[in-house]
Amino acid sequence: MNVNTKIFLLLFLSLSLGACVSKKQFMLKQTELDAANADIGKLGVELSDYMNRLRACEEEQAVLRNDSKTAQSNLQLREEQIKDLREQIADIRSQRDKQLTQVDDLTTLSKSASDNIKETLAQLEQKDKYIRLLQAAKTRADSINLALAVNLKGVLSEGIDDKDVEVKVDKTVVFINLSDKMLFQSGSATITPKASEVLGKIAKIIESRPGLEVMVEGYTDNQPINKPCFEDNWDLSTKRSTAVIRVLQKNYKIDPNRMIAAGRGEYNTLASNATADGRATNRRTRIIIMPKLDQFYDLLNPDLAPK
Repeated sequence: MNVNTKIFLLLFLSLSLGACVSKKQFMLKQTELDAANADIGKLGVELSDYMNRLRACEEEQAVLRNDSKTAQSNLQLREEQIKDLREQIADIRSQRDKQLTQVDDLTTLSKSASDNIKETLAQLEQKDKYIRLLQAAKTRADSINLALAVNLKGVLSEGIDDKDVEVKVDKTVVFINLSDKMLFQSGSATITPKASEVLGKIAKIIESRPGLEVMVEGYTDNQPINKPCFEDNWDLSTKRSTAVIRVLQKNYKIDPNRMIAAGRGEYNTLASNATADGRATNRRTRIIIMPKLDQFYDLLNPDLAPK
């Protein structure tokens, strides 16, 4: 039974029971119903648009599989964007289903409930504007991160063992994992000559992106440190991160106002510390390149939402 038939039956029963519903009230309900159906149609168009974008991304993915090693890196990043699009499509479908439920409920709403629906729809409209703002910001961030990650992989691929360097995009940031054996002498916070070369390449990319901040995180395994110059693994990881920060600042003139040093100790592991290979994986330094905090604050301003 469609929605219009439900409305007709409700009106007929109401008249049979002696209730008085004016033509004006009926037309008001019909107008609200038409508006809700129109909203559903818009959501359907938006859903179709997302589906077309998804298909386009998947077609591009198939082409990228036949490209060179650099194109394969782009493909991995594009797959992450496809995942995000699928999540957005799921959200749109959820909104559409909610609108369908609201249409059914309109057939039994009183005047008071009808006023509440109008207020709710007004709130949803404001939320839609904010969602469009976030989607636009995310699209810009995705483009920036994609280009940044590709540039980093291209620069760091020459003369460096792949096992020592990993470049990934995670949500709104790009991060570089650098192995312990490449950066530091064993059990120390002294930068090796090879590490200086790698940090120099990274510094060039950082310098070319003045709108981004850099966080350096130090990680260790869970083996107790047995040296008088380090109190524990927290101390070692923090001093290693500050050592990298100093090289970027003093040797490559990176603005210290853009950099953050952090020690994570033996925690937030990537592998089990029960094996030598696992401990080697956990001993690492992570350089995170991310938007400045004030750019995130801008996302919370409804006045910046697309009109």
